[in-house]
Amino acid sequence: MERRKAMKIAAGAIIGGGAGIITLTNAFKPDLMPIEESKKIEFKKPETNWAYHSLDPVVTAELAYKFYDSGSCMYATCKSIISQLAEKFGEPYSSFPVHMMKYGHGGVGGFGTICGALNAAAAVVGLFITDKTAQDNLITGILRWYEQAELPVFKPQTPIKDFTPPPSISYSTLCHASNTNWTKGTGYKINSDERKERCRRLTSDVVSHLVITLNMYFNNTYMTSVIDTEPTRECMTCHSDKGKIKNNSAKMTCDPCHTESIGHKVFADIHYKLMK
Repeated sequence: MERRKAMKIAAGAIIGGGAGIITLTNAFKPDLMPIEESKKIEFKKPETNWAYHSLDPVVTAELAYKFYDSGSCMYATCKSIISQLAEKFGEPYSSFPVHMMKYGHGGVGGFGTICGALNAAAAVVGLFITDKTAQDNLITGILRWYEQAELPVFKPQTPIKDFTPPPSISYSTLCHASNTNWTKGTGYKINSDERKERCRRLTSDVVSHLVITLNMYFNNTYMTSVIDTEPTRECMTCHSDKGKIKNNSAKMTCDPCHTESIGHKVFADIHYKLMK
């Protein structure tokens, strides 16, 4: 279709009102990226001396809850796994410098970026799995689960605080976004003991999911299960390296941070269809 003709159609749709605009944008809407199908991730023997041994996710979650006060989310996630392996097998786990993981608190030194529990989960995957494709698939699964799950659900045997945090969906892997969504929904302040208990239990949820993921992978039964969201597929249809614009590389959910302008909603699909 010629650009001039397309612009005449657009002008007519605008004059015709909202119904015309909806018809126009639907007519020019690009086909979305296909939904990712669940797939088996084949186990590949890691090329490392850091051997993983199956752990109990419930026991590990309890340990993470216990260790949280000593170094926060990233530290507790990592120590709950490494400490068990060190107790059972000694080296090389006994010498692992778990203290370095304290940097991840509050989204890396309190900077509000990626959740420390997720940061540790990705690091632990990388410690025990050397195949990059497998790493990427397991980490993607953990991060997407975190974005879409109602958390926290973990209930400790001996609560440090007699308070059950209401669960919420973070829609983000970022510490500040996850916490902000929760504080807005519950009314608790970011520096409150209730919010700290929320993050303490959230850490236990993450490490439990991490151990389940690792157990499945090392038993050669891991299947990808969590798909990306439709708003994300809509954005990446145009903006990813498979689209025409090719100005973004990401898997994380887009819409919690990026809102569409009226102009984008009305004209983006039309413009995209006319792009060469």
